[in-house]
Amino acid sequence: SSARGGGGGGGEKPGPQERGATPPSGSRVAMDVAGMDTQVDSVRNALKQVFDAISLLVKPAKRAPNAQEAACDGVLSALKEVRQHELGFFWDNAYAGSRLDALARDPLVGKITTKLSGLLATRAVDAEPRSGEARRRLTFFMNSLFMDMPKAPAVPDMHSFSVLTPFYSEDVIYTKADLEQQNSDGVTVLLYLQTLYKDDWKHFLERLGLVDVSLIWSPKYLMETRLWASLRAQTLSRTVFGMMQYEAALRLLAQLERVEHEELEEVLRLKFNYVVAAQVYGKMKLSQDGKAKDIEWLLHKYPNLRVAFIDEKIVNRQGGAHFYSCLIKASPDEPSGGVQTVYRVKLPGNPVIGEGKPENQNHAVIFSRGEYMQAIDMNQEGYLEEALKHRNLLEEFKFRDKQLPMTILGFREHIFTGGVSSVANYMALQEASFVTTGQRVLNRPLCVRLHYGHPDLFDKLFFAQNGGISKASKGINLSEDVFAGYNTWVRGGAVGFKEYCQVGKGRDVGLQQIYKFEAKLAQGNAEQCLSRDVDRLANRLDFPKLLSFFFGGIGHYINSTLTVFAIITTTYFITFMALFGFEKVGDREVVVLGNLQILLAGMGVVQTLPLLATLVLERGVTGALRELGGVFGSGGPFYFIFHIQTRAYYFFQTLIAGGAQYRATGRGFVTRHATFDENWRFFATSHMYLGIEILAAITVFSQYTGTKQFWGHSWSLTLAAMSFVWTPYWFNPLAFNWGAVAADYDKWLLWIRSEGGSATHSWPSWWREEKSYMASLRLAEKTTVVFRALLYLVLAVGVTGPDNLTPPRLVRFAKVLVLLGGMLVALVFMGRGSFASPGTRATMRLLKYPLAVGLAVSALSLVLKDKSMIHMCAGLYYTLAAVYTVGVVCGFPAVAQLLRAHDLICGHLMFLPLFALAALQLPDKIQTWLLYQNALSEGVLIDTILKTARKAQQKEEETTLKTNPVGAPTAEPAKPDPASPGGRVPSEVSSLEMQELRRMVMQQQQTIERLSTKISTGRSPDRPPAFENPTGPVDGQTDPEAPGAGPANGGQAPTMVFRGAGPIG
Repeated sequence: SSARGGGGGGGEKPGPQERGATPPSGSRVAMDVAGMDTQVDSVRNALKQVFDAISLLVKPAKRAPNAQEAACDGVLSALKEVRQHELGFFWDNAYAGSRLDALARDPLVGKITTKLSGLLATRAVDAEPRSGEARRRLTFFMNSLFMDMPKAPAVPDMHSFSVLTPFYSEDVIYTKADLEQQNSDGVTVLLYLQTLYKDDWKHFLERLGLVDVSLIWSPKYLMETRLWASLRAQTLSRTVFGMMQYEAALRLLAQLERVEHEELEEVLRLKFNYVVAAQVYGKMKLSQDGKAKDIEWLLHKYPNLRVAFIDEKIVNRQGGAHFYSCLIKASPDEPSGGVQTVYRVKLPGNPVIGEGKPENQNHAVIFSRGEYMQAIDMNQEGYLEEALKHRNLLEEFKFRDKQLPMTILGFREHIFTGGVSSVANYMALQEASFVTTGQRVLNRPLCVRLHYGHPDLFDKLFFAQNGGISKASKGINLSEDVFAGYNTWVRGGAVGFKEYCQVGKGRDVGLQQIYKFEAKLAQGNAEQCLSRDVDRLANRLDFPKLLSFFFGGIGHYINSTLTVFAIITTTYFITFMALFGFEKVGDREVVVLGNLQILLAGMGVVQTLPLLATLVLERGVTGALRELGGVFGSGGPFYFIFHIQTRAYYFFQTLIAGGAQYRATGRGFVTRHATFDENWRFFATSHMYLGIEILAAITVFSQYTGTKQFWGHSWSLTLAAMSFVWTPYWFNPLAFNWGAVAADYDKWLLWIRSEGGSATHSWPSWWREEKSYMASLRLAEKTTVVFRALLYLVLAVGVTGPDNLTPPRLVRFAKVLVLLGGMLVALVFMGRGSFASPGTRATMRLLKYPLAVGLAVSALSLVLKDKSMIHMCAGLYYTLAAVYTVGVVCGFPAVAQLLRAHDLICGHLMFLPLFALAALQLPDKIQTWLLYQNALSEGVLIDTILKTARKAQQKEEETTLKTNPVGAPTAEPAKPDPASPGGRVPSEVSSLEMQELRRMVMQQQQTIERLSTKISTGRSPDRPPAFENPTGPVDGQTDPEAPGAGPANGGQAPTMVFRGAGPIG
């Protein structure tokens, strides 16, 4: 470019490529000069167009306001002078060439022109972000700029604030092992994230320039991969990255305000500090936990980040210890990851006296420097654009829109976990309704908003003198957040809420996680009913505000309990009326209570009304109706009805028995299939037993009602009961997949028949855990429980009928029961068969099936011959239910076998529709689409995850069948074969070799059958001996008396493969 225009750069030294090169010919130089002149002309022509456009944008002086006439004339004159100056850029080639040369040598000019070209030459459609999350954030940010907010002061004059995040032992940054770990369905965390964020993953690989995906685990890219996954999960690193956006925003604002560079860092440290209260960091450090290293990595990435923890030092052999509250920061002298202690404060004793989280927050408050403090949970994140408005938010504490000073200020949350599945979407919508419209109404006009958790801002100086931000008494302060609101009310503070700021928040995404979360909230609200704080407020509030307080707090849980009580009461009343002939008053039949039916059936619908209001305001009528259509179409009302019972059960149980406890929900990804026995352990006591009880009562009502209005009376009750029983299985991936259902049946049978171990290993252990709260009941509470037994006895009398309660009928029924019971006991006894010789056992196995058929035929013939047997069996069912209820209250563990038999029967009845739907195959596809339709609508190939789960199951089954048939010894672990090419392992065989292997396996199995040996099932190597199968050995267990076992074979039975999880294998 030095030859451009014949001047401007002739004295410059030749570049590296020009030294030693052959001088170009004269014609070549002339061509280059001509080309350069053409480029200069094109630049000048483009700039002329720009100047013409600017001239048209400037108003003529005669059309401008009087105060701007001179300015408009000045701008137009300057533009004209530049265009017409003889020695200027537009007319002097030498000058134009020299100026372009100077610009070309400046690297900053290239960046600016590239950016300007992107801003000015890009179409609006192309400039629109493709990411839905980016569009959402930008839309909210632009809309919030039009909301009322205080004027922000300069950064040096703003209020100082601190951010505090309690952390225990959750994930900090995912390790490689975490990302490659498979769940029970064979799905890894990385696969899940790659599927859910497929565009982000593609951009991540493009940003790193990776073509070979396997390079993500190389040392160069390992941390980048870990961070990519961690920033899309509910990890501490995501929270820290988001909260440190406050520092980035303040730095940017200070630079725009021309704060001196020497003062900038000092100003930032004075105005903002972030403390992570990592309670057990000291223990992690001692045990060399990798999470401690990850925390130190975060400290070095953000030098202004601080970590507080509780350090415990043993001082004597008796176990005495001193406790210290410590604050650490990154050590600048050790850039590889060292830390140094800033403060070390000795405590009078162990500060953890309650649930742990309140104490973790309270001990770290002393290390916060700001006037105001923001409490942030570990499942939250911040955004840079929202951090820019934080100065405005802090100014809200200066303004009083109420008579009392503002001490707590809340703002919006965005739930970022709603795109995983339908259940996660319900939770996100429910939370969105509460944190927007709900809290807006509680704030105005009700003026009863409290503190419902993070990310509220606290007036730290006020709370430091008035009880602190968290109460830590065990049990009573389970919901420690809300007591900060009670505290500020009683002590003269006010709570505010603003909507022009937001943070992100993750919520539970699986039904079991949400169940535990709802249970924790219900127990916390029950404990609040017993607290002095609520008592003080209730005695001091005026009646209208007391009603508002009831509506915004514990009233929600009381209403849920009363709703479920109304369902039970209505069910038994209509059943008793049918049994005892009270359905008529004279000749007039009882009218169906239509309003009550609609109210009871509309429980799930009523729960969506606040959501409808929120969606209409946020998305418009069309978007709201579309979203609600998806909610109803995927089974949303069943979900909401189900959790009404969750709240009611734990609220009532805590009121009568106490025992509120923190329930760790976990913040992982839930796409795995929950087995039948796992769902039974979670939901049987709280939901399924009540649903089965209501369905049984409705069945009795249908047989005895004299009206022709059965469905008019019971449709809403049936809907509620079906919700209680089937919701856990509808919202369960692969619930209608044949392989999953078959495996669930095996595992459930093994669990319900086993003894000993923990609740996950056997039914009796689970039953003892579920009924442990009965021991803490007082006489009044036990009377409440026993009252239900009276209902069962009344039902038993009504169902049996007076004609069947005569002594002859009862004696005959007892004889039938003894006969059928003896046959059943003999059948079970023969199924065990471990006491007899092999020949005797073979004979008993042959007799077992005719006996089972005879038992079924006998029972059916008795019922068909004498239909009163059905009524007497139903009466016996309710009588045994009453006996069980009284026995549990009185502490007789033997009655547990009655419930065990009940569960065995009900479980088989529930498996019948599951097997039927799985056999059709179509319900499996419909369920997958409905459960994940919100993720599929965003382009997420959720089927990739489910296919991986199915393939993992099929591969495991096929591998076991092909290589280890039932009765065959287990092969040794595969080792490379030196004779095979490349040391190939035996599993890597061709199709012909596989066919030959299958043929050999079939021959071996036929040989075993011809020898008439027992095809036995085996005990899992890691199963404790207490897990004995009541019906005999399980798959893979070799009979000690079978051929090939005992001393003749070295005293060692051949090892069998444990493939299945029960007697079916």
